[in-house]
Amino acid sequence: MVGKRKTPERKCVVTNEMKPKKELIRVVRNKEGEVFVDPTGKKNGRGAYLSKDLNVVEQAEKTGVLNKHLNVEVDDSIYSELRRLISGRNEK
Repeated sequence: MVGKRKTPERKCVVTNEMKPKKELIRVVRNKEGEVFVDPTGKKNGRGAYLSKDLNVVEQAEKTGVLNKHLNVEVDDSIYSELRRLISGRNEK
């Protein structure tokens, strides 16, 4: 079993699917209450994961699911940043 490390999985807060961490984008709220997108997935704070899918981001914005998960009002700029990240990433 050497070298067979388990891939860390996280749940998308919109679709409730478990996916490898690398396939998700993390949104974080830190102690100061600031919310930001964390592409590294390593920043301190409460994190919520979203699938790298524009439809998921739209749904998250409509339902306010991030507000619930992070207990804070998530700014529109966060959703814009998520869209930018995803559309930039999907062009392979």
